Amino acid sequence: MSNEHFPAAARGQSGALSHIRVLDLSRILAGPWCTQNLADMGAEVIKVERPGTGDDTRAWGPPWVRDAEGHDTSDSTYYAAANRGKKSITVDIASEAGQALVRRLAAKSDVVIENYKIGDLKRYGLDYDSLSAVNPGLVYCSITGYGQDGPSAHKPGYDFVFQAVGGLMSITGENDALPGGGPQKVGIAIADVITGMYATIAILSALQHRTVSGRGQYIDMALLDCIVALGGNQVTGYFASGKVPHRYGNAHASLVPYQVFAVADGEIVVAVGNDKQWQQYCAAIERPDLAEDARWKKVTGRIVGRQELVPELARTMLGRKRAEWIERLEAHGVPCGPINDYAQVFEDPQVRHRGLRVDVPRPGGGMVSTIASPLRLRETPPVYDRPPPTLGDSTDAVLRDVLGCSDGEIDAYRRDGIV
Repeated sequence: MSNEHFPAAARGQSGALSHIRVLDLSRILAGPWCTQNLADMGAEVIKVERPGTGDDTRAWGPPWVRDAEGHDTSDSTYYAAANRGKKSITVDIASEAGQALVRRLAAKSDVVIENYKIGDLKRYGLDYDSLSAVNPGLVYCSITGYGQDGPSAHKPGYDFVFQAVGGLMSITGENDALPGGGPQKVGIAIADVITGMYATIAILSALQHRTVSGRGQYIDMALLDCIVALGGNQVTGYFASGKVPHRYGNAHASLVPYQVFAVADGEIVVAVGNDKQWQQYCAAIERPDLAEDARWKKVTGRIVGRQELVPELARTMLGRKRAEWIERLEAHGVPCGPINDYAQVFEDPQVRHRGLRVDVPRPGGGMVSTIASPLRLRETPPVYDRPPPTLGDSTDAVLRDVLGCSDGEIDAYRRDGIV
C-alpha cells in the first residue's frame, strides 16, 4: 500500500519535532517504541548500539526482514516494528573513548533516553547528573522495570512479569467459573508499549517546560507504574467499593450485553454501551419483549440479571449468520464487528482507507512494511522517510556531521574497536 494518506512522507515535509535531536541509548521495546514515536514526528533519532550485535531484538527472529531478492536479513521484524525513522551508530560505551563520544553527542542533543540497570550509566559518566552538567537543557528519560527507588528497584523484569505483578492478568482471561478460566496475558507486550507511550508524553511535556524555564529535567519511567495506571477504571472502582475486580472473559463488568456471541457461522462482538443502544439492539434482533421488560431497560438491571438475560440473547444470536447480523446491527446503530485476524484486519476497507500499512523502501532494495503512526497531525503529519536502520548505518555520518570528526579520526575509532 502506498503512503498516499501521509503527504509528509511524499513531500519530504518536516515533522513537528524536526528541530529536536534524540540520543537513544535504549533497546528491546519500551524505549525504542518511544523514540519511534518521536522519529515519526520528525525528530532526528540517533540510536546508539553495541558494535557487532546491536539491539537485542535484532536477533529475535524469525520472522526476518527480507532484502530485495526476498532473502532473510540479519534483522528481525520485531526489531523493525519499533525502530523506523532512526539512524544507527555503533559505540562501545564500556570504553572511555566510547563514553566520551556519547557525552559529546549528548551535549548536542535535546533528549537522551536509556533503559540500563540502575547505576550502570553512572559508572560510565553517562547519567543525568553528569550529562546535564554539560547540557543543562537536556531532557533525560530513564526507563526501568520498577523505577529508580523503592524495595524492588533493583529487580529485573520483562513485560510478562509486569502484566502479572501489575494486576492486568487478574482481570484478563476467561471467568474462573467457566472452562478455560484463569489468568491470561495480553497478546502483545502491553507493559512495554504503554510505557513507551507514557514516556513519549513525559518527554514532550519536559520539552515544552524547557521553552519557558530554559532547563531540561530528569524523567523516571517504570513499567510497573504504567501497567498499574492502565487499570484506571478497574482500580478506581476497587478503591471506592473494596471489591477486587475479577476476570469476566469477553464480558464487561459494567455493561450488558458487551461480549462475544456465537452466531450460525462463527462469532461476533456486540458492544451495547447505553440504554438507547439496548433498545436499538432489541429492535435489530427482533426481540421487542426484551426491550419492553422493565428488568432490562436500565443497565443496572442488565448487570444484576446478566445470568438470566445473556443466555436468552445467546439463543437468539444463533439464529443468523455473521454477515447478516452485522448488517442488521449496524443498520440500527449498534456497535459490533467480526473478530478479525491480522490478515483480515489489513483487508478491512476502513483500515485500507486510513493507510495503516506503511511500506518503507530499504536503501539496498526491498521494502519494510510497518504500521502507521496513529498520531495524525494535519499540518505536520508523521514522516516515514527512513526504514529501520541496519546496524551502524549512520556511524560515519553522525560522527562527521554532528561531532565534526575527520575521516582519520573515524578510521582510528574503528581500528580501536570503539565504533
